[in-house]
Amino acid sequence: MSAPDHIPPGLSGELTTFGHRLMARVYYADTDFSGVVYHGRYLEFFERGRSDFLRLVGVHHTQLAAGEQGEKIVWVVRRMEIDFRKPARIDDILTVETRTLEVSGARITMAQQLKRDDDLLVEARVEAAIIGENGRPRRFPKDWIAAFMPTPGPKS
Repeated sequence: MSAPDHIPPGLSGELTTFGHRLMARVYYADTDFSGVVYHGRYLEFFERGRSDFLRLVGVHHTQLAAGEQGEKIVWVVRRMEIDFRKPARIDDILTVETRTLEVSGARITMAQQLKRDDDLLVEARVEAAIIGENGRPRRFPKDWIAAFMPTPGPKS
């Protein structure tokens, strides 16, 4: 099954002047026995933010895996630093903000924040790369670099 051609507005979040913003609800499955988000689930919220950022700038995982860039390529997370500040709880509405800090060769460094309203709960710094079928790094296409870098202007 291929990805749908039309994605309903808002389902993948929105591009902003700094990068990308995605809203997400905390479900029972995201929490531990106390109703607090289990620490490993924060990685999933951040992954959704990065994946939807890619999707909105025109980089689709299914197309990459099908070899539409000339060879099959995939994204890999090389390094991640996470600061847990405050817990999220069941039924919270969270905002995942993703911004690109740097693109260099085959690597991209992104900063992500998970917020409840204006309250910063968790932040991460993620270094990812793209690799080919042989497992070796591949340089970022130039059009991707332009798509991932923030647009000049006021922060939204």
